[in-house]
Amino acid sequence: MQYKLDVRAFFFNAKTDYLPYYKPFAMTLESDAKSIEILRVIKDANENFAYPEEKLVFRINDFVVTGEETIAQIVERFGTELQIDPVLSYRSNHCLVINDNDFMQRFELLAPYANDEDKAYYDSLYAQHYASESSRFNHDYIGDAILLLAHRMIANGSEHKEEILAAINDPYDGLNACEFENNLFDGEDHTATIEALHAMFERPTPNRFLEKISQKLSREAQAAHKVEKIKDVGIAFYQGQSDTPSQEEVFAAIKAAGANIVRFGRERKLCGRTLIGRQDNLAYLKAATTLLDALDSGADALIVADKADLEMFNKHFAGIQKRIGREIPIALMDMAQFKEITRKTEAA
Repeated sequence: MQYKLDVRAFFFNAKTDYLPYYKPFAMTLESDAKSIEILRVIKDANENFAYPEEKLVFRINDFVVTGEETIAQIVERFGTELQIDPVLSYRSNHCLVINDNDFMQRFELLAPYANDEDKAYYDSLYAQHYASESSRFNHDYIGDAILLLAHRMIANGSEHKEEILAAINDPYDGLNACEFENNLFDGEDHTATIEALHAMFERPTPNRFLEKISQKLSREAQAAHKVEKIKDVGIAFYQGQSDTPSQEEVFAAIKAAGANIVRFGRERKLCGRTLIGRQDNLAYLKAATTLLDALDSGADALIVADKADLEMFNKHFAGIQKRIGREIPIALMDMAQFKEITRKTEAA
């Protein structure tokens, strides 16, 4: 079976270009062809395109792939409209070729306590390192891979547990900055591993007085951003990692209410909630990025699936706005609140 693909490919040459840009390509590939064939077709059509000959990792529709995935798998997940990007665009030297010096620099944190097996395990996490979501928000973040190695070394009984924990415990760029997301096309969920590392540290008790102030400011900040009526309003749905309510249920309700469905890129990305109390600055940045993505995509209101995510947005709204240096005039609600507004609108 063959698939006709419409592909947008990332172009950038650090020696000649000031900003990256995209070029469109149309191609037909066999279903059992590997995803690297997409890159080869682009290269044949445009000699300025470049990708790594070794350690190939890149992004298709924002998921990290290795080039070994079949076209059938890619199409099943994403459809036939694909966007090709470097694994981390800010590290691009030439299209998909990146500066990967940081990968081994991070290993040096644990190298004094590591053996050959540890080194081999870390080498196997090359794609995982560059799939780290926190790296997009903090370019100095040590990476998910070194945290997974740290946990493995401790679990295997390393006599250097305290030194290992100290090495990954930078308050800004270390473990505290990790809110794990599985961005690999065919990857594992390592959330439990990261939480196990967190549990090895004693964390300070939150300042309840500051929390109360933040909560009061949040309520005041949101007072001007309410939705009283639904019809013709642009409404987005932030699902995060929650399975309920389903996207189909929410979109059907929005449509039935006469509102407009707004899609945005961070619908299912984490919003920083689990970073609160560990790395508030990064948490606020991730939350602001999520809310602004919805707002700038045309949403007047955002339905939030997980009540804990909604509580975080509401409670820290003032801090979120301050972190991004911009007002975020978007109404936040859960599905029950949306239904109540819909009921009142219909009764009016």
